[in-house]
Amino acid sequence: MSYCHPDGFCYYHNPLRQVGRKDMKKMKNSGELFLGVDSSTQGLKVTLIDASFKVLHDVAVNFDKDLPEFKTEGGVHRHPDGLTVTSPPLLWVAALELALDRMKAAGGALDQVAAISGSGQQHGSVWMKKGARDALRKIQPGKSLRDQLAGIFGVADSPIWMDSSTTKQCQALEKALGGAQAVADLTGSRAYERFTGNQIAKIYQTNRAGYDATERIALVSSFVASLLVGDYVAIDTSDGSGMNLMNVRTKQWDPAALDCTAPGLKAKLGGDIAPGHTVAGKIHGYFAAKYGFKSDGLVIVFSGDNPCSLAGLRIQHAGDIAISLGTSDTVFGSLTDPKPSATEGHIFANPVDPNAYMAMVCYKNGSLTREHIRDTVANRSWETFNAMLQKTTVGNQGDIGFYIKEPEITPPILKTGITRFNGRGTKVDRFAPEADVRAVLEGQFVSMRLHGGRIGLTPKSILATGGASANEAILRVVSDVFGAPVFVAPQAGSASLGAAYRALHGWTCQQAGAFVPFADVMAGAPAFRKAVEPNRDAHAVYTAMMDRYEKLEKKIVG
Repeated sequence: MSYCHPDGFCYYHNPLRQVGRKDMKKMKNSGELFLGVDSSTQGLKVTLIDASFKVLHDVAVNFDKDLPEFKTEGGVHRHPDGLTVTSPPLLWVAALELALDRMKAAGGALDQVAAISGSGQQHGSVWMKKGARDALRKIQPGKSLRDQLAGIFGVADSPIWMDSSTTKQCQALEKALGGAQAVADLTGSRAYERFTGNQIAKIYQTNRAGYDATERIALVSSFVASLLVGDYVAIDTSDGSGMNLMNVRTKQWDPAALDCTAPGLKAKLGGDIAPGHTVAGKIHGYFAAKYGFKSDGLVIVFSGDNPCSLAGLRIQHAGDIAISLGTSDTVFGSLTDPKPSATEGHIFANPVDPNAYMAMVCYKNGSLTREHIRDTVANRSWETFNAMLQKTTVGNQGDIGFYIKEPEITPPILKTGITRFNGRGTKVDRFAPEADVRAVLEGQFVSMRLHGGRIGLTPKSILATGGASANEAILRVVSDVFGAPVFVAPQAGSASLGAAYRALHGWTCQQAGAFVPFADVMAGAPAFRKAVEPNRDAHAVYTAMMDRYEKLEKKIVG
């Protein structure tokens, strides 16, 4: 079968063709470089690797610090209702250009880049008005990308994953499709407030003029890819899974889900969805002229940040899971036999294996919530935080806390605040400072074990990534809660690195004229370092805690 970009460039998938070891070795010794772009919540990062997986350059842009004119806090705009959270899409345009400027200044050999791929924060949507495609095609060297594309947006504020304002639309979707479990069976997840389909329904209902003026609705991932190609590109199957619009089995838009969301939606989404290893197009001449990219350099379809983290951590077998400790916390792994749940997590198409899936549980209250406790009780110091943690005992003498700084996804808790229970199960106003330190960590990771286990995420080993993965004291709690060893990658930034790996994978498939298993392409990649082994006595304490934690959690949700 084949997938063809509108410019006529086709990727052919011949499942019968085999790629030999000599062919793979020849491709890996070709001297080509590969670029990964990660447009996340708080910044944009670019990672350049060679075909032997060596990271040559990393550059980053922090939205708040480097582009202060957009007036974001943590990369976002929070609205007065406390539920609506958006970002200006022009910010992502400016950040891409600034990051590439920095990569070129750092000496990155962009003229050797054979392929680019990328990741975007999941569930963010970009609304491009009629005429935007023509503007993308006509971008000219000598002018900034930001100035040339400032007027292409039909909706100025892009809803992102932190938005919780679409409960009404979620309820309508579940009613139309037969209930929460029916939506999960169809799309891989029940209706979630942050999912793009429900955000589209809200904009159609509340901003009809913006909806009607929009020619293309992109995800953050496909939007950044569109900038590089200079044309609209397809949404990939993995990021498309996070919309409540795609049939997770057929990996195509579902007509019933589209029809009850907004009229004419399939055309605005761009028709077909693309597998994650396919070619979106060739890089636009603007980038060749300004940065020296090859004129025939390929852009492999972009995916979401969590799918790209799965690629970056090379999660391929049942029992291997990853925990990303970032702005949001996620626990995810690969599955062959998914069982979507109306109450637990998500099932997505796998970004590197067309026949597999990834399961994921996502939490809004991740690093920012841990940092809030650090700043409140530990003098803004991780060293102090860790020392306070060491003063407490495993299980925290029964003290359990629920730290909801942001409306939570798992479990669904819209009311923010901190709720503390002592060892007798009684609500209390406060803990001792060191008990707060342990309680925020134990609560987060016991919840991961509880909810992840319900959709098949039972680890034999754990790969940790994200900013907090550098903190061994935090990893100790992770390891003890799950009873599994924790490994860390030799290179930070799994999403941008995973995007670079996906660029290499997609380029290899294109060169071979056949799908090449991701594991074959990644053979010889750097080994992960074992950071922590579990303490079996501590694990037994956490296992005994599970039932009590679950009962207290139900009180919070209720």
